[in-house]
Amino acid sequence: MEALAKRLLAWYEDHRRDLPWRRTRDPYRLWVAEVMLQQTRVETAIPYYHRFLERFSTVERLARASLDEVLKAWEGLGYYARARNLHAAAQIVVASHGGELPDTWEELVALPGIGPYTAGAILSVAFGQDVPALDGNARRVLCRLFNVDQDPRQPATQRRLWALAQELLPPGRAGAFNQALMDLGTLVCTPRNPRCGACPLADFCQARRLGRQEELPVRAPRRAIPHCEVTAGVIWKGDRLLIAQRLPRGLLGGLWEFPGGKREPGESLVHCLQREIREELGIEIEVGEPFLTLQHAYSHFRITLHVFHCRYKSGQPQALDCADWRWVTVEELPRFAFPVADQKIVAALLSAKTASPHPPA
Repeated sequence: MEALAKRLLAWYEDHRRDLPWRRTRDPYRLWVAEVMLQQTRVETAIPYYHRFLERFSTVERLARASLDEVLKAWEGLGYYARARNLHAAAQIVVASHGGELPDTWEELVALPGIGPYTAGAILSVAFGQDVPALDGNARRVLCRLFNVDQDPRQPATQRRLWALAQELLPPGRAGAFNQALMDLGTLVCTPRNPRCGACPLADFCQARRLGRQEELPVRAPRRAIPHCEVTAGVIWKGDRLLIAQRLPRGLLGGLWEFPGGKREPGESLVHCLQREIREELGIEIEVGEPFLTLQHAYSHFRITLHVFHCRYKSGQPQALDCADWRWVTVEELPRFAFPVADQKIVAALLSAKTASPHPPA
């Protein structure tokens, strides 16, 4: 085990990626980076990381910000529960830990959005503790090194991989070792066509010796991706339109949207939109001309979004199945954080506003 760790660390010295969060030991900055990287590629996360820290340079500034501000800074990065958890955890850190990110496992994993991997990364890199940190890349490397042929997402397999990583850790160098394992998985021990000839650990790899490197880690069968039809209304009242804020939970919680919802079997698009607006906001609308039809894919499902121009008819908007609502002008829309699909509606409205200053009749 010691020889393997030495070989990997020697490779890391020459091949480590130069990433902005590796130029600091500040626990807050490392925490922000790790949260962003939970579901996002490195090259996508880097510009968001810089912009986020320019706006929220300390945990205190993040804690004082409104959720709307945080979601706006996160807009386009996706998986918005990460931003909500980061904001909630920052408030706890300020209120209960004096503005300092805790340096114990128990206190870290008690914070919203911090699981075993993120806690391990913070403790090993920021605080120099001998704790493993296993992301998907590191798990893939270990599965191949030790010929682990059980699904790495299963709890028993996760415990086995964690124990192997703990045994491999060189005392005092856990941060470098964890990052080296991740870089090896990113640059060499890739999901498809691993570059075994360039791998510093090839002599230790049981999967390579057995010719199983392409088979591991074990992958669960892919499920069919469900598809649904969704409606949304651009609801006009004079020169203003109605937007609603989603409840602070779920995939897009806390974001603003053009209200609407999922079409039920046998339901027309017009009736779907009228029903959803009634259930969500308690108002009656007249559905007008189609505005846009958008295809959008989320991580586990796809939608076809049918967007209509609508006219407000009656009723006082109420937050029945949403967190809040606003009448706004087209020019005010960029101030709000919208999901990617709704951002396309915003862009189309801004473009139409440029071409014609008057709302649809």
